[in-house]
Amino acid sequence: MLLQQFKKQFYLELSKLYPETEIQSFFNLLIEYKLNLSRIEVALQPDLNISEIDLSFLQNALIDLKNQVPIQYILGETEFYGLPFKVNENVLIPRPETEELVNWIIASTPPSSQIKILDIGTGSGCIAISLAKNLQKCKMSAIDISKKALKTAANNAKINNVKVEFIEKDILKTSVLPSNYDIIVSNPPYVRELEKKLMQENVLANEPHLALFVKDKNPLLFYDKIADLALNHLSKNGSLFFEINQYLAKETVKLLESKGYKNIILKKDIFGVDRMIKATI
Repeated sequence: MLLQQFKKQFYLELSKLYPETEIQSFFNLLIEYKLNLSRIEVALQPDLNISEIDLSFLQNALIDLKNQVPIQYILGETEFYGLPFKVNENVLIPRPETEELVNWIIASTPPSSQIKILDIGTGSGCIAISLAKNLQKCKMSAIDISKKALKTAANNAKINNVKVEFIEKDILKTSVLPSNYDIIVSNPPYVRELEKKLMQENVLANEPHLALFVKDKNPLLFYDKIADLALNHLSKNGSLFFEINQYLAKETVKLLESKGYKNIILKKDIFGVDRMIKATI
C-alpha cells in the first residue's frame, strides 16, 4: 500500500471518532515512529510503498485507535518534562499537570542541594526520574505497590541515565518509611468512583484503575496516610508536595491543617483548577 493510500484510509476510518487535528497528530506520530519520516518527508513522498511488516503495525494501530486505545500505549512511549518514558497498561500515562508539580519542586530547590526525596506511588517513575535528572545531587527514592509498575519505572530510569532507589511497598499498610526525607511528593489515586462519568472512555478502558480510583466514602485516604508518615519522616524545614483532586482542594487543605502542617500553598494548574499543594511541618 502507498503512503497516501494509507493516509486516506486512516483519516476516513477515524473521522467519526476524533477531531481532525487529533487524527493528524496520531498519523504523524505513528509514521515518524514506524517509518522514521517527518511531516515534510511524508508530504514529499506520497507514493512511498509501505512494507508488509510496517503496514501490519500501522493497520493494527488504526484498529487500536478505533477501539479508543491511547496513542501512548500503542507506541509504548511518551514524553514527560522533556524526557522519554516507556509506558504500558501497568502505569498511568503522565499528564502535563504533573509536569507542573515537578517544575514547582525544581523551582523550589537549589540544583546543588544534596537532599533526599521520596516519590510515593511512582508508577512510570516520571516524577522521580525527572527530579533526579534536574536535581542531580539529590538522592532519589520511589515507592509503588505494583511490581510491574516498578519494573517499568526502573527501565525508564536506565533510559534516562539516572539513579533511583525503587521500593515495592503498599503505602496504606506502611507504618515506617525507609528513611527521613527533605521532600516527599505524591500523585496518589484521587479520582472518586462518582467521577468516572466525567472521564474519557479511553482512560477508563485502558489505564490501571489501581492508580486512578478511590472509594467515594474515603477519597482522601492516601493523603491522610502519607501526611501522617511525612510528619515523622520529613526533615526539619522539609516539604510535602501533592497532586490533588480539584474537587477536594479545600478538604485536602483542611486535612493538612488538622495535622499541624504550616505554610500550605494551594496552586492551580494550566487549566485553571486547583491541582497542587505544598506544605511544611
